Amino acid sequence: MKNNKFLTTCLLTGILLAPAANADGHQSYLSGFTDKVSQGFFNMAGGILELPKNIVNISSDQNILLGMSWGLLRGVAHTVDRTLIGAVEFISAPIPSDEFISPAYPWERFSEDTRYFGLHLPGYWTHYGPLDDGE
Repeated sequence: MKNNKFLTTCLLTGILLAPAANADGHQSYLSGFTDKVSQGFFNMAGGILELPKNIVNISSDQNILLGMSWGLLRGVAHTVDRTLIGAVEFISAPIPSDEFISPAYPWERFSEDTRYFGLHLPGYWTHYGPLDDGE
């Protein structure tokens, strides 16, 4: 009985305070929550699309041999990263936050490099594909 009252109090407090957490006012809490849930789910399920994406992008920018070797290795790394970040997004969906990964879905802006936490570090990641912010 005590646990139910405590849980109910926590849920009500979270629901009432949630709109205050998103101070910019551009997006409601519910739409932010559903966006993070869908991004998390589709990144977990579709992370494997990073393999062909990296192979194709590097092959078209350099050559097929580099695409099949470096593109494959880079695709495996991005596949693992996107899947893990998708799981984190899915689990942390109730907590409002900035984007973890860009592009948000693996099939968006297919020729663009995958960036994490808004960073694109040319010395660390490569610079294959054009960079835009989805505009």
